[in-house]
Amino acid sequence: MTISDGSESPPGTRVREARLVQGYSLRAFAAMIGVSPATLSQIENGYTKLSVPRLQIIASQLGMTAGEVIDGRGGNEVRAQLGSNNGPATDWRVYDPLEFDPILLGALDEFLDVGYHGTSMRRISARCGISVPGIYGHYASKQDILMTILSETMSELEWRAVAAVANEVDARGKFCRIVENLTLFHTHRRQLGFIGTSEVRSLEPNNRDSIAARRNQQQLALDAVVLDAVRAGVFHVDNPGDAARVVVTMCTSLPSWWLPGGRLNPEDVATEYVGFALRLMGAAEICPVEN
Repeated sequence: MTISDGSESPPGTRVREARLVQGYSLRAFAAMIGVSPATLSQIENGYTKLSVPRLQIIASQLGMTAGEVIDGRGGNEVRAQLGSNNGPATDWRVYDPLEFDPILLGALDEFLDVGYHGTSMRRISARCGISVPGIYGHYASKQDILMTILSETMSELEWRAVAAVANEVDARGKFCRIVENLTLFHTHRRQLGFIGTSEVRSLEPNNRDSIAARRNQQQLALDAVVLDAVRAGVFHVDNPGDAARVVVTMCTSLPSWWLPGGRLNPEDVATEYVGFALRLMGAAEICPVEN
């Protein structure tokens, strides 16, 4: 779901005004909300609409309500949507089509077909139907496009990870939901997951460090939950850190073999993987997975 309105001052403009009033540069605020500067620029200039999860992050960082970002006043309808856990806007188990612009979609297809180094701006242009100069009007370089794709990938994974454990109170429950979320993401978003694994090496050092740091946070979150479960006597594993890394690697490797239309759908894979992960941890019981 995306948010837009018909008011004279669009949401992107209000985001830019609030950012400037608070003294954040484009690059600094982009880092704060987990997107590339190019993506933030697109949001502020109205080229990319705000999804509800991203709206939540932006509003929080600016000290605003979602309604203030949307219409500058109230936004009761939007706040009602944000407070609902029943629809695809906030349900971490629901996957809508990618909200990428045509340039990013064309580049994603090219990266998947011939790899980053085999891709040219001309090939991306042929894919998306936008001229090469037109592409440069939105993205500074091929590197910028790759970084935007990987940053967008991490942003989606991050909000789903937070939502997945929001209603869990114990370590075992959190562990099950983290594994379920990683599994669903790397099947429903298998193309992004594949690029995330295969093309991180193509990033320039600063970009690579930024994405690596965000990926490490996902691993650290699982590490902490596993350690809590071991201390509580729920998990029985000699090397919790090693076991946690095995679980994450098991999930992130799904794009290398899983294909839609096969024996298992994403929800079936999630059920199996939660079971695998619990047995690896020496847990006696299996967490249910919603289908």
